[in-house]
Formats: sequence, structure tokens, C-alpha cells
Amino acid sequence: MKTLYLECSMGAAGDMLTAALLELCDKQKFLEKINAIGIPKVTEEANSGSKCGICGTQMSVRVDGIAEESHDVHEHTHHHHAHHAHTSMQDIENLIHGFTVSEKVKSDAIAIYKLLAEAESHAHGKPVAEIHFHEVGTLDAVTDIVGVCMLIEEVAPEKIIASPIHVGSSHVHCAHGILPVPAPATAYLLQNIPMYGGTVEGELCTPTGAALLKYFVSEFGNMPVIKTDSIGYGFGKKEFSRLSCVRAFLGDTEDQTEQIIELKCNLDDMTGERIGLALERLFEAGALDVFTTPIGMKKNRPAILLTCLCRPQQRDTMLHEIFKHTTTIGVRETLCNRYVLDRTETVQHTQYGNVRVKQIRGYGVERSKPEFDDLARLTQKHGVAIDKIKLFEY
Repeated sequence: MKTLYLECSMGAAGDMLTAALLELCDKQKFLEKINAIGIPKVTEEANSGSKCGICGTQMSVRVDGIAEESHDVHEHTHHHHAHHAHTSMQDIENLIHGFTVSEKVKSDAIAIYKLLAEAESHAHGKPVAEIHFHEVGTLDAVTDIVGVCMLIEEVAPEKIIASPIHVGSSHVHCAHGILPVPAPATAYLLQNIPMYGGTVEGELCTPTGAALLKYFVSEFGNMPVIKTDSIGYGFGKKEFSRLSCVRAFLGDTEDQTEQIIELKCNLDDMTGERIGLALERLFEAGALDVFTTPIGMKKNRPAILLTCLCRPQQRDTMLHEIFKHTTTIGVRETLCNRYVLDRTETVQHTQYGNVRVKQIRGYGVERSKPEFDDLARLTQKHGVAIDKIKLFEY
């Protein structure tokens, strides 16, 4: 499986992720492409260099020909750009819709900005509609976000994994005052994602970096067993006691396999109602799957074969439930290897409302399927046939 692993041991920011991913691609071709998509007044450059004896790339954004410092969505600058206006979420969507990029890149970029708006809304206690981004910071962030979306599309990994996120410690200065690290918006975005503070003082993970990781990464943890084809080093602009960079590893990992247990028993003296109850209880206890098969037993008796699939550590629990809720006096066990495709879930939009969509990837296979329960709910609510509900992106 083509896998991208992002090492965030010194946090992550939009420009760092852009630079790391850029090292996996044709730099000049990408720069020509992003500078032609229509980001107003912006030119992006990639500077190759060496820090701590390591070669890597650092991104530079010029607005009206002036090299900008790195601004994130929650930052304001109070020097010669202080007169710039603020930009709403709707303005951002209109801007991105005007870029000459694929519909997927547009959809991804807008979805990421909506994550940022939601985080800022939660941090400041304001509705999303009232959230505004500073123009200079917006142009930097838009360039970073759209750039990462374009690079992910180009690299086209089947799976993206990241390390736990080093967020830094101490405090960060922004327009709202001196805030603790991680900043409230960053902390909100990183909920349910492993992170740690460490001893480095400063903001290592920005809201933009956190939103990009939250959106694209399907799994956080240690580096998997991977045969690496290429490695990218993306340098940050901030200087710390340790090298500030994101490392991107692109290579092949084995498709997912795991061992499961198959528990079986024959039932010839239970009613359909009781068998149905037994299935419900096994599912409630955490079984991976439970199903029945009609069989014939001795003396030509019609019967039911009950099969329960579970993980090895669930064996005792499932055996207890089977003996408790069925009439069997014996259960057979088989240890099986299970080969599984990688599964993720996104939300897409229809003319009648949102629908969850399952994406399946692995073993050279890629497909998607709308959640039937969501489609059924919309047919009932709006009185339309299921085949009239069409999925579409932003």
C-alpha cells in the first residue's frame, strides 16, 4: 500500500508540510503550477538549504512582491500591514472556487478552512458566520492549504499516517493577547489526536498545521514498517534549540492483516426469536460479525449454524454470551487470518442534505459507497426515490 508517513516531532505548520511534501515531487513544476492558479498578489518560492547539517526546503510567500513572515489564521500583524481588511469564510470559499485547480483540491481546501473556522468559533465563542481572518494571514494560509491539497493529490498516497504531534509549551502572542500553547483553536482541532508538550518553548503546531493533519491523516502513531522510496524535509521559519522541520516518508507498507477467531455452534432446538436475541447480545458484546446459516443435522433435522467472528482477546466474552443465550453445549473455534482493506469515512452533500460516504482502499482497489441509512432517511424526509439523490462536492 502506498503510504505517506509524516513525522511531526517538532510540530507542524502549513509551510512546513508544504515544503516536506514538495521534496517528494518536481519542485519547479509545482511552483509554476501553484503560481498560476490565481492566488491574488501572491508568489510562492521554495528555498533549498541546510540546517544542522541536513538539506531541506523552506517555503517563502511574497505578497505584492514583499516577502511575508509566516502568519497563521489566528495571528494578526501590527506593523505596516495593519490596515488590511478582514476576510469572511464566504470570501474564502469564493476565492478558492476561482482557482484553476481540480474540484477535489477545491473541496479539500474549503473543508479544511471550515475546520479552522469551527475551531476559531469554538475558541472565541462566536458563530462561524462571524469568524473573520486577517487578509495577510489569510493569503499565507490559503497558499499553504491549497498547496498541501495540490501536493497530496499529486503524491496520491493510499494511506496517510502521522506521528503524535509535538505542540510545544509556554505561550504564544496573537491578536487576542498572550495565549497558552497549544493555542485554543489548535487544541480544539487536535481533540482525539495524540499530542504532547515537551520542553521546547513556543508554538510548534499552528492551527493551519493542525487542520491539515486532522483532515488528511487517517491514523496517528509510530512509523509503520515501510519500504521508503523518498524522504522530504520541510523547514519551519521559527528557530528553536532543535531543528524545526516536518519529515515526510513516502513508500510501501504491507496491506492490513490481522488474526481473528471464528466461533461456531449448531442449533436445532431454538426458536427464531431466541436466535435473533442471541445475535443482538453478541453484537452488543463487541463481536466483529455474527451470522446464521441454514444446515441439516442428523436425523434429517433442519438447524441453524451460528457463526461469531471476534478478536482473540474477546474469546472468553463471546463464549460466555454464546452459552448464556443459546442452547448449545459445545462451541468450535478456528483461528483465521483476515485481510482487510483500509476504510475511511467522509461526508458529502446532496440537494437534500448530507450523506456519509465510505471509502475503501488497498490491494490495488479503490471504491466508495454512500451510507444506505442516510439515503433512506433523506428519501423518507423529502419523499423522493433513492436514485434521485445525487452526491456532489463543493
